[in-house]
Amino acid sequence: MTALAPALLNPRRIALVGASADPKRLTARAQIYLRKHGFDGDLYPVNPRAEEVLGEKSYPTIADIPGPVDLAYLLLGTEHVEGVIADVAAKGIKVAAILADGFAEAGPEGQARQARLLATAKAAGVRILGPNSMGLINLNSRTACSVNAALEAESLPAGRLALVSQSGSMLGAIMARGAARGLGFSHLISTGNEADLTASEIAGLLVDDPQVDAILLFLEAIRRADLLAEATRRAHAAGKPIIAFKLGRSAFGAELANSHTGALAGSDAAADAFFRANGIARVTMIEALLEAPALFIGRKPLAAPKRAVSVMTTTGGGGAMAVDALGVAGIETRAPNETAVEGLKAAGLPHHGRMIDVTLAGTRADKVQAALSALAADPDTDLALSVIGSSAQFRPHDAVAGILGAARSGLAKPVAAFLVPQADVSLRMLGEAGIAAFRTPESCADVIRAFIEWQAPRAVPAAPALAHALAARPDEADARRLFEALGLATGFAVMATPDAVPEGLRYPVALKILSPDLAHKTEVGGVALNLPDAAALKAAATEMLARVKARAPHATITGFLVQPMAKGLAEAILGFRRDPESGPVVLVGAGGVMAELHRDTALRCAPLSEAEAHAMIAEVKGLKPLAGWRGLPKGDLDALARAIVAVSRLAAVAEVSEAEINPLIVHAEGQGVTVADAWVVRA
Repeated sequence: MTALAPALLNPRRIALVGASADPKRLTARAQIYLRKHGFDGDLYPVNPRAEEVLGEKSYPTIADIPGPVDLAYLLLGTEHVEGVIADVAAKGIKVAAILADGFAEAGPEGQARQARLLATAKAAGVRILGPNSMGLINLNSRTACSVNAALEAESLPAGRLALVSQSGSMLGAIMARGAARGLGFSHLISTGNEADLTASEIAGLLVDDPQVDAILLFLEAIRRADLLAEATRRAHAAGKPIIAFKLGRSAFGAELANSHTGALAGSDAAADAFFRANGIARVTMIEALLEAPALFIGRKPLAAPKRAVSVMTTTGGGGAMAVDALGVAGIETRAPNETAVEGLKAAGLPHHGRMIDVTLAGTRADKVQAALSALAADPDTDLALSVIGSSAQFRPHDAVAGILGAARSGLAKPVAAFLVPQADVSLRMLGEAGIAAFRTPESCADVIRAFIEWQAPRAVPAAPALAHALAARPDEADARRLFEALGLATGFAVMATPDAVPEGLRYPVALKILSPDLAHKTEVGGVALNLPDAAALKAAATEMLARVKARAPHATITGFLVQPMAKGLAEAILGFRRDPESGPVVLVGAGGVMAELHRDTALRCAPLSEAEAHAMIAEVKGLKPLAGWRGLPKGDLDALARAIVAVSRLAAVAEVSEAEINPLIVHAEGQGVTVADAWVVRA
């Protein structure tokens, strides 16, 4: 563990700079909460206008504090923060948490203020938590160094879950929701603007903390993806799952995340690809963030998930809700196989259809345990789910006894429970036993989906350096030369003027305008197809030049591109993007002019392997006919996979921000692919 970790995760000597003597003020809360919840370390209120703050000796400046200090929590107005950082540094304090807002999230002036603050801190060796940070909480050490109003609670259960949240208000909300169901936390840390310390870096510190079994992330943006990727690899080796809830799944959510944090929100598909590649389980519901750890802790990702579960229920309607929600999430509720059927018969339990409805027998612990043991022996499912009706509310000990017994017997697969009524006692009993228990069918399906899709961090293939000079303002010809350097060569010729028709062309040909300013040539009349001879080509080029100049008068025209017409079995879109949050990603989908409309795509982090490329192809519905679907001719999927791998190598070409082939024509099996249109954007 680094020297930073104790000062941030378990500070014992804390300076509260700007602490108020008025208990009604926000800036008094940190001191009140620290003492209320049992902090037994040293507190140093810093207030030049008071000799005593809330019964404790106050110090006029940071320099007046006797001895070393681990953490300074700056409770000052925005305009005073910059001036105090030098005092923090002079005192040798390792970490300064900053409550104030008005920094990067507040426009250009705030961004400049944050940049100055960070420069001063870096020069002095001080790490910054925030600005806009609600502080940090270590419940095992009773360190409630925060102003979050959730700390008004009389008691806070300690535990082994760590939460890092970019939203300070959600810190308290998640802690309160967890406390209501008996879940305890080890740490809760609010990162705010993340001018310096990010959720990614703090997650890495928490991996090494012996008090932590799982790390939960509430994210509005991914910052320092490299540090998070490194943390996840160590977390996987240590058997500590990282589970994330990230905003920005919709365009509107991404917009809100932007305005709240002042950070650019990357594509949500890229975030999904990043989480999957790095072994982070992603949930989409805030309730699921609390319910998921019990299913993940102590387990590794499934080696060969079946995407299927067994469901046993005491309530037909409740069981049907679970089956339906799981189905929407792409998870099948599967009828028991022969082995499971024999076990159910031996226990005298019904076993018709997909769902095992035990009804009144479900109140007998021995029957429930026998049923779950039988279902857990089924090799065709990933998990056994028990759905409990009213008994969970009114007879909690009877309702969960069978599940507890089954879990204690050491079943071959996980057991979880969905409680249909409001059943707090049953939820608490299951939670204390480490059994995943769900309040709603939707969160149940969300967590089970996340568990089934959870993967070990992938081995990142090498991306060899590419020696290729890219034009300052590339047009399509430049893009094609780049793809040629990657091994994707398709013959073409360039015409400088309409009269400069090349010799030796194989007709019919396609003609396209060349311009670094026109990504979508068809929209300005910059494409002509099936030109039969040189005369038709010359005439088409003359007409095209006039048409494009009229429709896009400010575009720079660099010539014309000519290539033979090609026809294949299907068209694909193949793209590369350097996502501002998640890093380089590669995309494949059904191509052509409708690609953007249909959004039938698969995305992965780049670079990638050929096996990963084949898995991407299999995800795209529009490319399924190429596998010989219903007797159709097979396409050259191996050539398409090699093309995906080639484009993913752009991860090593720093000057490329985006690149695209659309369409990439896929020919019959063994006949390769053809680049029909290409585009590249410099970083």
